[in-house]
Formats: sequence, C-alpha cells, structure tokens
Amino acid sequence: MLLKLKRYYSGEKVAPVLTIFIGGNHEASNYLQELPYGGWVAPNIYYLGYASVITIGGIRIAGLSGIYKSQHWMQGHHEKPPYTENTIRSVYHIRNLEIFRLKQLTGNIDIFLSHDWPSGITKYGNENVLLKEKPFFKNDIKNNVLGSPPSMELLEHHYPRYWFSAHLHCKFAALVTEKGGTRVTKFLALDKCLPKRKFLQVLEIKHNSDLPLKLHYDLEWLTILYLTNHLLSVKSGIHYMPGQYGNTRWVFTPTVEEKAMVLKKFNCNLEIPLNFTQTVKSYNPDCTGVSVVSPQLILNSQTTQFCDTLGIDDPSVLLLLIQNSHEISISFDEDNVLSSTFDGRLASDSFNRTSPLNLSPKSNSEEQESEISSSKDTTNESLNNLSSAVNHDCTGDGDNHFIQTEPNCKKFKRRNYSIYSNTL
Repeated sequence: MLLKLKRYYSGEKVAPVLTIFIGGNHEASNYLQELPYGGWVAPNIYYLGYASVITIGGIRIAGLSGIYKSQHWMQGHHEKPPYTENTIRSVYHIRNLEIFRLKQLTGNIDIFLSHDWPSGITKYGNENVLLKEKPFFKNDIKNNVLGSPPSMELLEHHYPRYWFSAHLHCKFAALVTEKGGTRVTKFLALDKCLPKRKFLQVLEIKHNSDLPLKLHYDLEWLTILYLTNHLLSVKSGIHYMPGQYGNTRWVFTPTVEEKAMVLKKFNCNLEIPLNFTQTVKSYNPDCTGVSVVSPQLILNSQTTQFCDTLGIDDPSVLLLLIQNSHEISISFDEDNVLSSTFDGRLASDSFNRTSPLNLSPKSNSEEQESEISSSKDTTNESLNNLSSAVNHDCTGDGDNHFIQTEPNCKKFKRRNYSIYSNTL
C-alpha cells in the first residue's frame, strides 16, 4: 500500500475515484499525524484524521481511526516521530477524547467508519459461519474481548445507517436493531485486499442530487472541536473527560448560536479546500547516494490553515512547543543562554505560521508552573434558530453582533513567556 501511495503522493498518478479513508494499525503514522483533524494525503484521497465528520452530497460520514487498547485509551496524543518501540504502536491506539467528541453529535449519521469491529457485533450476524472461517476467534468472542467497546458505545448511541470496519481480515455482515427503538444499523466488514478474497462490495446510497459531490466539513463537528479544544492533551498521563458530577461543562452538543459563530469563522463556506501540498520530497528509487534519516515531526499547512480558521490547537505544535520548552529550561538553568539550545531551524521553519495559540496569560494563578493550561469556555445563551443567526453573520450587516467566544487554545504560563512570544 505504501509503495503504491507514493505514486499518488508524487502526482505520478491521480486516484480516479474520490477516496475517503481512516487509519488502521498498519499505516505511515508519521505522515497521518500531520493531519490530526483530517486532510488530503494525495490529490483526491482524503484522510479523516483521528476522528472526523464530513458530508458529501448530503450524506453524513463519520470516522474513527486506529484500534482500541485499554492501556492507552485515557492518554493524550503524546507520541511523535521518531517513534520508539512503544510509541510506534501506541500512536495508532484510539483515545477517549475522540470518543467523547463523537458522542456529542446529534442527528443522523449515514456512514460510520472504524478499523476494528465494535465489540459484541458478532452476536448480530452469523457467528457460526464466522467461526468456521476464523476458529481462533472463539475464545475472544466467549470472553467478550473481540473488538472495541468504545466503538459499540458509539454504535448504540447513534445507530448510523451503515457501519463499515476492517482489521480482522474476513467478510462479516450483521444487522443491529435499536433496543426499544426503530433505528437499524447495517454492519459490514471486508477482507484484505488480496486475490480471491472478499475485499470489495459496492453499495448504492441515495444522496441529494441537488448538491455538488464535493466534500464539506460538518458544522456540528467543527463546533464540537472548537468547544472541546481545551480537552486536548499531548501528554502521556491519565486524561479524564468531564462528567455530570464535575463543576465544569460536560455536554458539548453545540447550541444554535455556537454553530452560527463557527460558521462565520469559515465565511459561511464549509467546502473542504483542495489544498494538498507535499511536506517532504517524494521517494525516488533512481536517486542514489541519499542518506536515510529518521522521520521528524512536521507541521502540515493543511492543518495549520484549518486550526487558524477554527481557532483550535494543532497537537503537533503543542508537542514541538513542549519539546523546546524543555530545551530552553535546561539552557536557562545551566548557562542562562538561549542560543546554545534553541533549534534555529525549528524556530524559522516549524513556527513560521499564524498560530492559534494565545500566549497571553488569562488566569489569576500566575504562579502556576504548568506548561500548558486550559482556557475556559465562555459561550452562553443561544439564538432562536440557526438560519436567522447565519443570516445576521453572512449578509454582511455591520449592525449585528455575536457574543464573542474565546478560542479554547492552550496558553503558556512561565517566566520566559517573552521568549516563546518571539518565536511565534
């Protein structure tokens, strides 16, 4: 797959059909990490990021990349290339943040994509036929450890029309009916893409023929990302999501006003831009004498543009800032000089951008030495309906104003704030 992808990445070939995909557990993780919120990995090939929701022709598609492993489930997205023996695997393990965000969605989901199967899904299909093909699944099914519990939670929360998975390298279909309800999910998993394997099935799904077949961001999902930006963690420690017994907001299903405010950020145009650019030179097998080095963390202009527009954080930027804050702290403690440890290349290349980070301390606890703190969500009240709110924003009427909400971006609070402010 990777050997073929380079031909599309380089522009040698262009995918003949618009392709939307999620990550699994055998991907180029360093490349996909550049696009945590989704983006084009090559012309006409769109990646959904850690988790995302998009629409095309009125069809609403949600996706969750990676596989479930309980030991990493509550960690932040702390991994960065070059990966260690441990992080090269944990980087593609799903996190509770993405599940929490996906649970905030309302309305119908037409298609949901996940790599591993929702746990317990085999009970809704022909389990006996499955075990004849994969007899070694028997103990996992018996012990209820086959598949992803968070994915089944999402399925039973949303009951999308279709749920597509992969991972277990066999074809399996199931029908999940809502308990005490009328919603039904058609589940389908396919085999590996190999000769004489059941890896392909064509489904026709009705769409709105009045809408162009172009990818669009989902407004509700964008607003959820914005409202939950303060929950993003890039550290390896245990990271809890807010709950009903806490003293902070824990339901982030957006209000009409919040969605209207986010729509204004995108100038009332949610079409996903065709802004693919190469971040590294494409591999050329005919080029000899080139040294091979370990991949490093790279900022992708697609993510930069998306984060700047929405007003949220790029996890890669936070990782780079933390990495360099450690280097700067060591320099100050030992030599009291900055130039000896600060990577000038990183400062000029990686941070040559309009950062969504607000580095001005806003909290009263100025003595706090934590490197990154959460900003508070100041959104309140709502308009009567979204259409009237959007009309106020998108018609250019200067007499109409929205309640300004502070982007939930991370802030630095430390003695050498001025150093960071000069690098951004």
